[in-house]
Amino acid sequence: MSEIRLYVTDDLIAGGAAAALDAKQAHYLKAVMRLGAGDEVLVFNGRDGEWRGRIEDLRKKGGALSLVERTRAQERGPDLWLAFAPAKRGTPELVARAATELGVSALQPVTTRRTVVGRVNTERLRANAVEAAEQCGRLTVPAVLKPIALDTLLADWPADRRLMLCDETGGGVPIAQALSAQDRAAPWAVLVGPEGGFDPSELDVLGKQPIVTSVGLGPRILRAETAAIAALACWQALVGDWRAPE
Repeated sequence: MSEIRLYVTDDLIAGGAAAALDAKQAHYLKAVMRLGAGDEVLVFNGRDGEWRGRIEDLRKKGGALSLVERTRAQERGPDLWLAFAPAKRGTPELVARAATELGVSALQPVTTRRTVVGRVNTERLRANAVEAAEQCGRLTVPAVLKPIALDTLLADWPADRRLMLCDETGGGVPIAQALSAQDRAAPWAVLVGPEGGFDPSELDVLGKQPIVTSVGLGPRILRAETAAIAALACWQALVGDWRAPE
């Protein structure tokens, strides 16, 4: 059985103050996992690596851990964003979990002309990202950004960050071909459209951006969430940290 990992917000420093647990974490450890004072779990905060902590107290309103030892130094993950048009209920949460497991550093919901979801629960996306990070062993939690319109996103886009557009019309270069010669150290982002695809006017604007690489994801029609997962997996395999260190 894998060890329990929890994301905390306190600083994790040897000899420092105990790390605090919130009410939900305390309930999970006590009522679900049947742990108590003296038992040990792993904790991380995205800044100070991973630590083994010993449970000091579990109460209804929270708890506390004393730090025993650091088990892993902080690592820097891939500089990869996912910009995605939210689809029907449940899909954004699925995308958040999968993208976290696939190493993205930021999740950016994007509204397009064909986006049908009117509201995005960013708190729920954040909760799903935290849970996925705890389970998959990564030492950071991706940032969950507020939804933004596609034209606004492009207007403020960093000049040094490549944007890989998943083009469902078949106009893009095969993804493996497009990524095989790319610089693995450069910052990147993946952009996936809504269930109905991008509007032609949006594809026209995107195609004129010098930072955009338009790619195809094969001969079959993919659901929006499948396209996001497939594109991220390809990026990691060809450019990201699935490759052997150079």
